Amino acid sequence: MKRSVSVQIAGQRYSLRSDADDQTVKDLAVFVDGRIKDIQRQARTADTQSVAILVAMQIAEELFAEREARAALKQKVRDKSKSLLQFLEREARV
Repeated sequence: MKRSVSVQIAGQRYSLRSDADDQTVKDLAVFVDGRIKDIQRQARTADTQSVAILVAMQIAEELFAEREARAALKQKVRDKSKSLLQFLEREARV
């Protein structure tokens, strides 16, 4: 059930509808707001749209890196599991 949650990001108040609990939405807003403030300090620009695009690109880059790391970990677990299964099958025949 979607509920409205009021948050503030980059000095603007937004009413967001979400299935997530209120605190999760607020935590996400605080995270995004913090990232925007970081980029604004680094880029020294007041153009909120440009800053928002830079933040979105950074978050997307982090998401892709996490997905890649997760896929690599899943493959490593599969490989280890296969290796262990082969070992157990081999040892059981002795």
